[in-house]
Amino acid sequence: MQSNRHVVYILKDGSARPAGKGAIIGFIKVGYKKLFVLDDREAHNEVEPLCILDFYIHESVQRHGHGRELFQYMLQKERVEPHQLAIDRPSPKLLKFLNKHYNLETTVPQVNNFVIFEGFFAHQHRPPAPSLRATRHSRAAAVDPTPAAPARKLPPKRAEGDIKPYSSSDREWGLPQGW
Repeated sequence: MQSNRHVVYILKDGSARPAGKGAIIGFIKVGYKKLFVLDDREAHNEVEPLCILDFYIHESVQRHGHGRELFQYMLQKERVEPHQLAIDRPSPKLLKFLNKHYNLETTVPQVNNFVIFEGFFAHQHRPPAPSLRATRHSRAAAVDPTPAAPARKLPPKRAEGDIKPYSSSDREWGLPQGW
């Protein structure tokens, strides 16, 4: 997970005593991903926003406020607003959750599996610190009043001469003959 720059936030019930260690109620996994997204004018944009990659609260404790508590904690630690996130394959339950608690309803249609909401492009992006973990734990991040952006500026594109064409014939796929 460290090499992917993903972070998992875990909510634990310390009072539950199976084997004396408590019980995990739920988790949320986030990380930065390079995405090609369409804006409301259907223009392509290359961004690297903070993404919700997975979010789960155990069925036995859903609708008790634990999901909102965990999601709110993640937003605070990552210093982002909900409309700044890209969400990977959200379930209908997650979409209803985001609508109910954060008024996120209008999506910007995408050609990939990610969902972004109206307002995703409405702010100026500032690159985050080099390390997601270092940003969260440094004193400077705690004192800095400006919110971290959910997206990073990408390096400039290489000149056409530097790009090597890719061909599936360059690789051995190991498929049986006749495929």
